[in-house]
Amino acid sequence: MSNISANWSYPTAVKLGRGRITELADACKSLGIKKPLLITDRGLASMAITKTALDILEDAGLGRAIFADVDPNPNEKNLDAGVKAFKDGGHDGVVAFGGGSGLDLGKCVAFMAGQTRPVWDFEDMGDWWTRANVEGIAPIVAVPTTAGTGSEVGRASVITNSATHVKKIIFHPKFLPGVVISDPELTVGMPKIITAGTGMDAFAHCLEAYSSPFYHPMSAGIALEGMRLVKEFLPRAYREGTDLEARANMMSAAAMGAVAFQKGLGAIHALSHPIGAVYNTHHGMTNAVVMPAVLRFNRKAIEDKIARAAAYLGISGGFDGFYDYVLKLRADLGVPENLSAMGITPDRIDELSAMAIDDPSAGGNPVAMTLENTKALFRDCF
Repeated sequence: MSNISANWSYPTAVKLGRGRITELADACKSLGIKKPLLITDRGLASMAITKTALDILEDAGLGRAIFADVDPNPNEKNLDAGVKAFKDGGHDGVVAFGGGSGLDLGKCVAFMAGQTRPVWDFEDMGDWWTRANVEGIAPIVAVPTTAGTGSEVGRASVITNSATHVKKIIFHPKFLPGVVISDPELTVGMPKIITAGTGMDAFAHCLEAYSSPFYHPMSAGIALEGMRLVKEFLPRAYREGTDLEARANMMSAAAMGAVAFQKGLGAIHALSHPIGAVYNTHHGMTNAVVMPAVLRFNRKAIEDKIARAAAYLGISGGFDGFYDYVLKLRADLGVPENLSAMGITPDRIDELSAMAIDDPSAGGNPVAMTLENTKALFRDCF
C-alpha cells in the first residue's frame, strides 16, 4: 500500500502519489501559466525539495522565480511584498509551495495581484468576496509539503493584520487552486514536532467540522473518515518519517479536514487564532494544546455525537473514551500539556478572549461563546 496514487477531481484536480512533483510544469501549463512565481516560506527556500521544484519549472521553459519573504503567520506586509514581486517579474500564475503559511500567502498573492481594494475588504464576511475583480485573479498550482492545514484545497487564506495582531480569513471561491500536487515524498523531511503539529491541525479541522451544529452531512462524513485516517496514520508518520503510506494518508486527511470545515469550525480555532497572532505560536500545535479544554467546554452539546464518532473510530467508552484517546495521542506526540507549558502567561486573557469571540470560527462552536465563558475557557487552558 506504500505506493498510493490517485487522481481526484474533488474539490479540485488533485494528483496524489510519490514522485508526482515531476508533473509540476505540466500542471502549470494546463492552467495556461507561462511564467509562474513559486511562493514559499523562508525555511523552505533553500531546501532540496524547493530546488527540485524550481529545476522542474526551469527545465520546462517556465523560468526560475521564487518569493520566500513569508512569516510563519503571514501578514499583509508579506502579501504586499509578494504582489510587488509578482508584478515586477511579469508573472502570470503562482505555485503555492509549502505548509499553511506558504500556501496561504501564495493563494492570496495570486488573488490580490489583480485587485485595487485593500485585502481587508475581502474578509470572509457576508458577500464581501463579490467585490473582487474576478478577471484579475491569477491561476494557482498548490504543492503542500506538510499534512495539516489542507490549504491546498481551501477557498481562503488566513492573513494576520500586523498592526492589530488579528488573524483575518480572506475568502473568494477562486482561491481554490486549479491543480494540487500532493507528493508524500515532499513531507518525509518534516521534523517530528512539525509532523505532530500539522497532523493535529488536520485532526482539529475534522473534529470541529464534525462537532459543528450546522447542517452539512457530506462534510460530517468526510470529517469522520478524516479523523480515522489521523488515528491510524499520524502515529506511524511521527514514529517513522519515511513511511510513505502514512505520509500519503495524512495528506489525504489534511485535505479532508479543509473540505469538511466548510461546515464550520469552533472554539479550538477561535482560541488558537488570537494566540498565534499575538504570540506567533505554531497553529496546529496550539490547536492541540487547547483541544481538551474545548472538549470539556462543549461536552453537554456534543456528548452523543462524539460517542458515535468514538464507535466509528474503534474507541470504547463513548465521550470519555474519546477524550482519553485525545489526551494519549497528545502525550505520544509530545504536545505541551497546557498554554503555560508553551511559555504563554495568562496576563492577556481579557484581550485574547475579546479577539476569540470576534473570530469567525466562534460562530460554529456547539456552545455559544460569550466574553465571560470564553475567559473561563482560556483560564482552563492554563
